[in-house]
Amino acid sequence: MTLALRQSLLENLDAAHNLARWLVRDGAAAEDVVQEAVERALRYAASWRGDNPRAWLLQIVRTRAYAWLAERRDKAEVPWDDIVPLTDPAPDPEAALSSQQQRLGLEAALLALPAELRECLVLRELEEMPYRDIARVTGVPVGTVMSRLWRARRALIERGARP
Repeated sequence: MTLALRQSLLENLDAAHNLARWLVRDGAAAEDVVQEAVERALRYAASWRGDNPRAWLLQIVRTRAYAWLAERRDKAEVPWDDIVPLTDPAPDPEAALSSQQQRLGLEAALLALPAELRECLVLRELEEMPYRDIARVTGVPVGTVMSRLWRARRALIERGARP
């Protein structure tokens, strides 16, 4: 394994955890998913073809996250409340409440999206990945990524939430 690949894996751990957290909806499970994904990346580093290491890692994370979900399909989902919410340090309590309600509305709208729409939106809007890399991570054509993003954004707007 090259030093550059190892460094890139370390630099992209936050992105990997963010994707895993949105897919499995459980902070602790997301950590496990990322750990297993990094272990797989290290074990199969020889299969890396030298292209975008971030997309390669996130593809492994996505695969592992869906495997984790499949293993637990019969079990009850972990409520979103179990994940520590991000706080907005607003000086005005009224503004803080309004901001929190908007954030919770957006989180609820995101969670209501089908997984294939949610993952594309998270990768594009939160991780700022280009369409080509999202296509690689999700294993679908670029046109499908664009369609999923359009459908996800439309669904959020219909629910009154903005990405």
